[in-house]
Amino acid sequence: MNQDQTVAALLERYGRTYAEEAGIALRNTPAPLYQLLVLTVLCSVRIGAATAVAAARELFAVGFRTPRAMAAASWQSRVDALGRAHYVRYDESTATALGRGADLLLDHWHGDLRRLRAEAAGEPGKVEELLREFPRIGPVGAGIFCREAQAVWPELRPFFDGRARAVAADLGLPRAAARLAELVPPEDLGRLAAALTRLALAHGEPSELLSATSDGTRPSSAVRALTMTGRTELTGLGACRPAS
Repeated sequence: MNQDQTVAALLERYGRTYAEEAGIALRNTPAPLYQLLVLTVLCSVRIGAATAVAAARELFAVGFRTPRAMAAASWQSRVDALGRAHYVRYDESTATALGRGADLLLDHWHGDLRRLRAEAAGEPGKVEELLREFPRIGPVGAGIFCREAQAVWPELRPFFDGRARAVAADLGLPRAAARLAELVPPEDLGRLAAALTRLALAHGEPSELLSATSDGTRPSSAVRALTMTGRTELTGLGACRPAS
């Protein structure tokens, strides 16, 4: 495949963002930005991405879609929601982190991540620095948020972490973020970053995984899980992030 064909296959087969999978209609408004923050917290431990996404969906389903609602919820109700999504081992600590994070957002930025963005004054590094003030979010978690948020915060573009760039190079695409950004319209940068991340999390060589779904050969069970359902239930999946 040439580069255009490779990018087209990536977007078609793996280009579903994790925010979309979690049911977040991402816009530059307070509620969906907060929901992305919640998803980021859930993805910031070594747990399956499908489980993290399911936990986000469960929290949102019971009404914890805003920082005020999350802060008002009891700790036990947050634990119970996480438990229903089988978000085990980290349910209690994550319930605490979500409550404290909601309080922080309300106290420092009046519940609106756009205020955090304004404080960063267009500096992506400052956005990441401020995100790391939230409990559970470290450098990798801040990267998860920025990878998804670049769809609505253009100053974060292009955002591809090191593992995504390595996968791109394995597929014969440019390794440099700026050159990768030339391959798709700006609105598809988040989808391309998600696709490369999904391949980074899958077992096997990226080129073999992609060709297995593009050349008529029988794909592995991991690839079938992605291409047939659009979900991220891959054997060995660590989180909605590549291993560092």
